[in-house]
Amino acid sequence: MTTAEQSAEARLVDAFAQHLSLERGRSEHTVRAYRREAADLLAHLREVERIEVAELDVAALRSWLTARTETGASASTLARSAAAARTFTSWLAATGAIPHDVGGRLRAPRRGRHLPAVLTGDQASALLDGLEESSTPGSAPTPSDVSAEPEGPAARAVLLRDTAVLELLYSSGLRVSELVALDRASIDRSQRTVRVRGKGDKERIVPVGLPALDAIDRWEAEGRPVLAGDSAGEALFLGVRGARLGDRAVRTLVDRHAAEAGIPRHITPHTLRHSAATHLVEGGADLRSVQDFLGHSSLATTQIYTHVSAERLRRTVEQAHPRA
Repeated sequence: MTTAEQSAEARLVDAFAQHLSLERGRSEHTVRAYRREAADLLAHLREVERIEVAELDVAALRSWLTARTETGASASTLARSAAAARTFTSWLAATGAIPHDVGGRLRAPRRGRHLPAVLTGDQASALLDGLEESSTPGSAPTPSDVSAEPEGPAARAVLLRDTAVLELLYSSGLRVSELVALDRASIDRSQRTVRVRGKGDKERIVPVGLPALDAIDRWEAEGRPVLAGDSAGEALFLGVRGARLGDRAVRTLVDRHAAEAGIPRHITPHTLRHSAATHLVEGGADLRSVQDFLGHSSLATTQIYTHVSAERLRRTVEQAHPRA
């Protein structure tokens, strides 16, 4: 590959990423993922198909997706690859890089319908109540609470932050990308709501429970001033270096506190989102309300939570009913 070819591919991928970010309003995570898929597709065209971008057709797309399959990629990864390719070819056609959009007929292998992992009500209580007790005034965090974190006042600030983060994730069912993007003004205490900017740059208003509001108030009053650095700005949640908290740090703190609460499996921020939605459905919430709560564009996406509740009911009946 010549330097000129490498530069041309890089410019094409950069322009595509800029389109996704500025014109389509895609999240940073999606832009990174689609950028990687586009670069991989271009490399396949050059190295395997030995054709120019302008010669791209559906056969070449299918060849690339087959190559992705042979690497052992999961069905969900292949579905993302296909979606990225369709978006890429649509953009290529719109910009005149290819004569017409050839990605519309590209389909990934059908995915099995996997029920999301959720916490039980007792597990959610164990996770959150333990943190609430540790973060009340006069209590001190245990060493495990602040693993790889600073000591003294900063350690307590981190615990207050972690408590507020976990409470808000479970209370309002936020995606981790939505949570770390929150500013202080996003919380409306009088209405007990949070203003969230979700996928596709869509804004929604989500209720916040009183325990989460109390935890946020304690974090803002006692914890945030301790961690705030010059680059803190108006970010609601901060990392130990004083800047906006990142999604990787949120994943780490969720997993750590879940382990400390005795939850016997890997827990992610999305587990708390799934759990919030499932518990709403089990409590009698209608699907339309849960759809608005989660920010789903399609009710079909929300319907998975009826299957989760039905599956848990089936297991309960099998264990408890004498003629199950």
